[in-house]
Amino acid sequence: MTNPIQIVCRSCDSLVRVPGDRLDDGPRCPKCHAPLFDGQPITLTAANFDRHVTQNGLPLIVDFWAPWCGPCRAMAPVFEQAAAQFEPNARFAKLNTEDAGAVSARHGIRSIPTVVVFHGGREVARQTGALDRGSLDRWVSAELATLSRG
Repeated sequence: MTNPIQIVCRSCDSLVRVPGDRLDDGPRCPKCHAPLFDGQPITLTAANFDRHVTQNGLPLIVDFWAPWCGPCRAMAPVFEQAAAQFEPNARFAKLNTEDAGAVSARHGIRSIPTVVVFHGGREVARQTGALDRGSLDRWVSAELATLSRG
C-alpha cells in the first residue's frame, strides 16, 4: 500500500484520504458516498476554491472562464475531455470569474480563458488563451511530468 493522498470530495468538499495505489479503484466519499472521480471538471465557487487548492494532494488544474466568453465556451469540451483522460492523476475544475471575481482578482486573472495548475497550495503553471485538445494535452502532460520529478 502506498502513502495515502488527501482528496477533497467533489460533491461535499469533505477531506478523504485514499491510498495512492487505490486511486483507479473508484473511491467514494465516506460522508456523502459520491464518487471522488467521475471524469468531469469540478465546479468551484468562491466558498470552496481555497479548500480545493490547498487541501488536494493531487495537482489541481483550474479553468478560469466566464459564460459570455466565446473562446471559453469553445474550450469547455476540450477541458472536459482532458479531465476524463487525466483523472485520477490530477483534478480538473472550473471557476466562473463572473461569480467569483474576488478569487480571480486575487490570482491575477486578467484574461480568460486562463488555465492554472495548482499543487501544494500554490500556483505552479499558467496558460492564457483557448487551447485545442492537442495543445492542452501536451501542456498538462508536461506540467504533470515536471511535478512528478520535483
